[in-house]
Amino acid sequence: MSASDTTRPARLVTLRLPIWWTFGGLVGGLIAGSLIANRPLADAILPVSEPIGALWLCALQMTIIPLVAALLVLGITQLASAARAGATARRMLVFVAAALVFSGVATLIAMPLLLSLVPPPAGAQSLLAANVEPQEVPGLAEFFLSLIAPNIIAAAAETAMLPLTIFFALFAVAITRLPPEQSATLRGFFEAVANAMLLVIGWVLWLAPVGVFALAMGVAVRAGGDAAFLTLMHYILTVAAMGGIVLVAAYVVGAVRHGPLAFARALLPAQAVAISTQSSLASLPAMLASARRLDLSENVSEFVLPLSVAIYRATSPAMNLAVAIYVAHLFGIELSLTAMLAGLAVAFVISIGSVSLPGTISFVVSIGPIALAMGVPVEPLALLVAVEMLPDIMRTLANVTADVALTSAVDRNSGGNHATDSALGRSGPES
Repeated sequence: MSASDTTRPARLVTLRLPIWWTFGGLVGGLIAGSLIANRPLADAILPVSEPIGALWLCALQMTIIPLVAALLVLGITQLASAARAGATARRMLVFVAAALVFSGVATLIAMPLLLSLVPPPAGAQSLLAANVEPQEVPGLAEFFLSLIAPNIIAAAAETAMLPLTIFFALFAVAITRLPPEQSATLRGFFEAVANAMLLVIGWVLWLAPVGVFALAMGVAVRAGGDAAFLTLMHYILTVAAMGGIVLVAAYVVGAVRHGPLAFARALLPAQAVAISTQSSLASLPAMLASARRLDLSENVSEFVLPLSVAIYRATSPAMNLAVAIYVAHLFGIELSLTAMLAGLAVAFVISIGSVSLPGTISFVVSIGPIALAMGVPVEPLALLVAVEMLPDIMRTLANVTADVALTSAVDRNSGGNHATDSALGRSGPES
C-alpha cells in the first residue's frame, strides 16, 4: 500500500438490504400478533417466536462495537486528510463542526418539549421489550471520570460507549501522525475490519424480516396492533420534526446571502432527487447545478459539495439523538444533564464515522452507541429500524439542503480567493 492511500476515501463494501421486506415483516408481525392476542394460540406461538426475535437482536448488537471502532478510525483519518487539503477545507470544517453541534443541541432542547406537548399514544410502551432495565447513568463527577477507561477491553465488554468513542477518536488522530507507510498499514487494517463487519451485519440484516416479524408479534400480543401502529407513526413524525429544524436552519443560512425565495427555487431540483433517491451522492450533480444557479464559485462548489457528501450529515446528531430520547421517554427515563452531554458527544463523533453507510446499517451503528452512552436500552431499535426508510426521506432532504447552504457560507467567507483543492468523496444512503 502506498503512502498516497492514506488520503484516499475508504473503499467500503456496498450492500443491498431487504428494506421493504423488513417493513413487511413489521406489519405482518403486528397483524399476526393482533389476531392471536388473548387467544390460547398465543401461549403456544410466543415461546417459539420470542427467542427467535431475541436471538436476532443479540446478533445485531454484537456488530456495534467493532464496526463503530473501524468506522471511527476511517472517518477521522479522512477528516484529518481533508483538513490538510487547504484553507477552504479548514474553513469548511469549522462550519461543519458548528452545524453538527447546533443539530444536536437543538434536539436536546426541542425533542423533550415536543414529547411533553404531543406525548406518544396510549399503549406506546408496547414497543418496549419485556424484562429490559434502563442502564444507570453516572452523576457529574462519575461522568468525567468515566471519559477515560483504564481498561479498554473491559469498557468494550461493558459496552461503555463514551470512553470507547474517545479512545478510538484519539487512536485515529494518532494514526494521522505516524509515518505515511505505518499510517497506510493501519488504515488498511481498519478498512478490512470495517468491510468484514459490514458483511456480517449485512447477513444479520438479511434476516431482519424474520427477526422483526417475531419481535413485532410479541409487541402486538402485549398491547394490540393499533397501539403499535399509532406509536410508530408518532415516532416517525416526531423524529422527522427534528430533521425539520435542521432543514429550516439550512434555509436560513442560504437565505442570508441569496434571499429565501431565490435559495428555495435553486434547491428544488436537488431536493426532488434527494426525496426520490434518498441518497446525497445521487443528488450531487443536482446540487452542483443548484450552486451554479446561486452563482457560487465553481472552485468552491466543486470542492465543498463532494467533500460535504463524504464527511457531513447535518441531520445525524439531531435525528439520532431524537431516537434515543424517544426511547427514553417510553421507558420513563429522566435524562440528566450528564446523560445528554454523553449523548451529544457520542452523536457528534459518530456522525463522522457513519456517513457512507446504507440507512439501515447506519441506524444501528449510529444510534446504538448514543443510546448506550445515555443509559437508554437499545432493544426497541430492533423494531424502529424497520421504519427507518420513512424518516430517512427527511434526513436526505435536509442534508442536501444543508450541503448547498454550507457551500454558500464557505463561498461567502472565502474572500474571492478560491483555491482549487482536491476533493475526497464517498457516500451512500443517509444516516
